Amino acid sequence: MRLRTRLNLVVAALSAAFLIVLIAAEVESTRTSVREETEAANRVASQLLGRLAGVYSRVGGPDLVLQFLEQLGRVRANEVTLESSAGEILYRSPAATYKAGREAPDWFSHLLAPNPAKYVFALRGDVMLVVQAQPSRAVLDAWDDIIRLSAIAAIMFVIANGLAFWSVKRALKPFPVIADGLERIQQGDLSFRLPPLAGTEAHAIGTAFNRMAQAVEDKVLAERKAHDAEARLEQRREMQSLADQRVEEERRLIAHELHDEFGQSVTAIRSLAMAIATQGGVRDPATGEVARLISEEAARLYDAMHGLIPRLTPLSLDSLGLAATLENLVRDWQRRHPSILLSLHQELPLELGPSIALAIYRVVQEGLINALRHAQASQVDIVVQCDAERISATVTDDGVGLAEDWTRPGHFGLRGLAERVQQLGGTFDIGNRDGRGVRLRADIPMSAQT
Repeated sequence: MRLRTRLNLVVAALSAAFLIVLIAAEVESTRTSVREETEAANRVASQLLGRLAGVYSRVGGPDLVLQFLEQLGRVRANEVTLESSAGEILYRSPAATYKAGREAPDWFSHLLAPNPAKYVFALRGDVMLVVQAQPSRAVLDAWDDIIRLSAIAAIMFVIANGLAFWSVKRALKPFPVIADGLERIQQGDLSFRLPPLAGTEAHAIGTAFNRMAQAVEDKVLAERKAHDAEARLEQRREMQSLADQRVEEERRLIAHELHDEFGQSVTAIRSLAMAIATQGGVRDPATGEVARLISEEAARLYDAMHGLIPRLTPLSLDSLGLAATLENLVRDWQRRHPSILLSLHQELPLELGPSIALAIYRVVQEGLINALRHAQASQVDIVVQCDAERISATVTDDGVGLAEDWTRPGHFGLRGLAERVQQLGGTFDIGNRDGRGVRLRADIPMSAQT
């Protein structure tokens, strides 16, 4: 059922109840008035007629009483009769001429009429004067008043409910507009706004609706922008991951080329130079000296090349595993920096995915190189541990710590490490230790290797 219909029914029911109570109260008041008036009139008329009839009866007997009553005529609210001792009716008051021929309904008369009071006076000549209340005219007046009141009430009921229906219709006129606006918002038309609505409450609702619609539109637009930005970021991450993979592949190819082709070439150059220095040095000392210089430069080139290969990619990672590769890395740097104490503690599983193994290696490599080259450290500790769920790599030193502006753009090594670890679902953290030095830690879930 519509709200307008419910409100109209409520107003109509309340109005009808009010009118029913009003008419009932009027009927009760009229009933009391009719009874009191009838009883009072009957009492007065009985006392007066009884005394006069007694006087006339003592002076002239029944005939004079009969003459008096015939001259008296009708007493409105009373029925006057003169009866003989045998029950013969000698006189009965004439019928009422007031509203003659009309009577109130029986149920209404029964509701309003009092119990008929009756007074009997014994007169001389064996006759009796009977005065009995007759409220039919008063009841008829009350009936006419109730009918008139009911008619007025019905007219007022129609007028009041008509005005109420019109007011409700006018007050609820903005509701369909608001409902249509809500439906359009639900369908995705976020730019829709309600027009100015008539009425204080409707205007306030419309203003609140428009503010809500604007807030929803702004929020949806912000979410769309955030979603688009996240999608673009995810695409960039995928491209970055693909680029990293390509870079690693290129590094691996270059490392293999350096190890296989250039390594053999440099070894061959050194061998030929040594042969020339051995065989031609006797006949031509200058040629032997040049050959020895070539051999020494070839040896230095070979050492530099083998020092560069691990920077490109650890070839031993595929053949020896992460544990042996980390040991070789630490041993090589310890040989280059004998004055700095390097320690490695690792607890690794027998098998480890290539992505995680390479990420852990890069973390240890970057932390170790930064500590040796920039931290002025005297000791560097490396710890690699794992359990069934996660693997972590921690590099700590006792050096001078990070510079105040170390977070400025340009530290691509650390940023690249952080992105590599985050792509595997892990966390990367670096910062100054309490007291002295730097602590670098990467934590990667083991599920990343699946």
